[in-house]
This record gives sequence, structure tokens and C-alpha cells, in this order.
Amino acid sequence: MSDPYLPTRANSPHDIIWFETQPRHLAGRGDPRHITQALRAAGWANRSDPAFPHVLLVGPDHRHTVVLEPDPQPYGAWWRVRGQEADGRRWYTEFGANIPVEILAHLTDALVRPVPEQTPPIWSPLTTAGWSYERDERGNEIARHPDGILSLERWAVLPGETFHWRAQAAVPNGGGGFRRIWHAYLDDQMPPHLIAAFTSALASDEPVQRGMYDVPHTYLVTQEQRGPQGEELATAHEARLKAIRAAARKVRRTAALATRGGPPPAAIPSAAARGR
Repeated sequence: MSDPYLPTRANSPHDIIWFETQPRHLAGRGDPRHITQALRAAGWANRSDPAFPHVLLVGPDHRHTVVLEPDPQPYGAWWRVRGQEADGRRWYTEFGANIPVEILAHLTDALVRPVPEQTPPIWSPLTTAGWSYERDERGNEIARHPDGILSLERWAVLPGETFHWRAQAAVPNGGGGFRRIWHAYLDDQMPPHLIAAFTSALASDEPVQRGMYDVPHTYLVTQEQRGPQGEELATAHEARLKAIRAAARKVRRTAALATRGGPPPAAIPSAAARGR
């Protein structure tokens, strides 16, 4: 719980005037508690070192970890997510500083929600949103946002090698190259529904709330003083945590039933009930 009498950004959202900011993929990092508090609500343990500037969260089954560790390097990874599946497969993914938490949260939320029975599509939400899509003869795929800044690709350096996923927002630097705003690297060993959760977030054009100029590049976004403010944002965040808790409880109940070998047997009716 933050102290309202100490000057810190942890006192948000009540001490900031919020502006509807779009496009969301260029709106900057946002409040990391959108992710960290949601995972804590789902029962993840906080293994952080209080004397070190990081957040280290571990899932209840110890198969997944999420680390927020600010890196001063412009291309460093601020968020790192690791997982191990039931079949032993291990995977890793990382995200740069300026990825909006609302986008990354689609993936981290999928870690605590029930696995969908059918894997959602990966590319079609992007093309439906107006992205271009190309696939070459080696199976490499790339989709580009209409603004030319955001892209997603799945590629292998050489034929037969493992594919990797990369998303990035980058702008020309004037010298023929590009300057990266944020990046994401995803392991192809990740469960497909997690990759789909992330790419579906890229396809969304829903604006997000940010403080004025609290964005990496003000000339790339539009900000208008409208949308939910302090108390409304706090209420929406509490509703989000409540929904995450409910989803996590559902996952735990399902896992417990599977461990016991199925649903509990029906109760045997009493003698009085049989007589009726």
C-alpha cells in the first residue's frame, strides 16, 4: 500500500490527470501493477529482494516466473517470462521497457486463466485489423501494422532451424536505419494460446490512459483529456483483480478434480429420499 504523503508515482492513479492516448502500442509502459498485482491476486508468490530494484513473481505450481527488472540499456529487456510445460518443454520470452502493460497483460493473464479448448488464431486478428501479411518460401512470416511502425514476425535464420517470434515498434532514424521504441521476443516453444493472446493484443486499437507527455515519443500519439480518471481507474483495477482471482480459483478447482481422477461421485440419496 502506497503512502499518500510520500512523493512517489506509486500513489497513482489519484494524483495524475489522465489523457486518452492512442495508438496504444506507442503509449509507453504504463503502470506495472496492471500486471504484477493481477498475478499476486492469482496466488503468485513475491520472491523479490526488497533491497534490489526488481519484482520477481513465481506461479503457484512453480512452473512460471515473471520478472520486472529495469534495464538502463535502450535495447534491454525489462520484462522476462519463463515457463516449463507439463511435458518438460521450457520456454522464455522478453519485452522491452516501453511495451504498454495493457498489451503484455494479455499474455500474463493467459498464464492464470483456463487454457482454451481450441487455440485462438494468431495472424487473422492482425489482418482483420488492417495489417499486411507475407510468408516466404522458407515459411518465415511477417505482419506489419498500417502505420509502418509496429511489426510481428516469425522467422528462422536458416531452413530447418527453430523459429522465433519478434515484435517491435521502431521508427526511422534518418540514416537509413531504425530506432527501436520497444521489442518483444517470444520462444516458438511457448504454448500457442499464449502467443495468440499476445498477438491479439497487438491487433487491438483500444486507447489507454496515460499522463500528459508520459509517453516515449509525444509526436507519435494523440492525447485528449477524457476517459476514466483517478477513482474510476482504481475501481476498474479492483474489478480486474476480482476477475483474475475468480479465474485462478477456477483453474485450481479444475486441477484438483483432475488430480482426484474426475468429478466427485454423486451423493447417495437418503432412505427418506428414496422413499419419496
